Amino acid sequence: MSSGGPKGLAVVAIVSVALFAGTASAQAVAAATDNPAPFGSPIGNEHVWIHGLLDQFEGRFADSGDSSLRWDGEAWAGPDEWRLWLKSEGEVSHGRVSDGQTELYVSKPISTYFDVQAGARYDLDSLPGRGWAALGIEGLAPRFIKVSATAYAADRGRFATKLMASYDQLLTNRLILQPEAEVNLYSKDDPARLVGSGLSDLDAGLRLRYEIVRKFAPYIGFTYEQKFGRTADFARSARENASQVRFTAGVRTWF
Repeated sequence: MSSGGPKGLAVVAIVSVALFAGTASAQAVAAATDNPAPFGSPIGNEHVWIHGLLDQFEGRFADSGDSSLRWDGEAWAGPDEWRLWLKSEGEVSHGRVSDGQTELYVSKPISTYFDVQAGARYDLDSLPGRGWAALGIEGLAPRFIKVSATAYAADRGRFATKLMASYDQLLTNRLILQPEAEVNLYSKDDPARLVGSGLSDLDAGLRLRYEIVRKFAPYIGFTYEQKFGRTADFARSARENASQVRFTAGVRTWF
């Protein structure tokens, strides 16, 4: 006993310390598992992001002399959980503004690639104005095709739908080919705005841009505009073309 006593006591002490340390570690792991925030309260993402894109700022030229200046841009601001959007598009020809639309939305992500947007649109150009409530969805479809679908409702039972799609095909790291198309549909005739019921119009384009820097890219291309049904009839009565192909040159920029 005298020779084995100290050694036995040392072994017992070591085993006791090991058991105590193991028990403490197990309790710490259990506590961390039970605690949803074991390392302190989560930090909210309160950073406000701002982004603006002038996707189209272009001249459209035709042999007939029916040339115009068109713009299409958007800007948004907000954190990741929601964003405030402002969108604007329109066309100036012979001193008159047509197809002028200004839209204001609040958006919220509903998946990794899509946002739902709710807000309002106002048709603001040289024709009588119209106000609409709006609800839509915007995002990236498979193969990174940008798509959006928006439904509008106004007084007197007026409804409308806008469908848009575009795609950036990288020919090189800076040379990009972009096909895009926009289609509009309306539930009722609106002669004051030269709009007919049903499928109203198509605006499509093919643009080739070169990014001198990432935020500035001049481009050239062609656009095709087609009005259908009653909208085409209204256009002819106003001495406007119901269908035309035009050469396009412009710049795209963002911040």
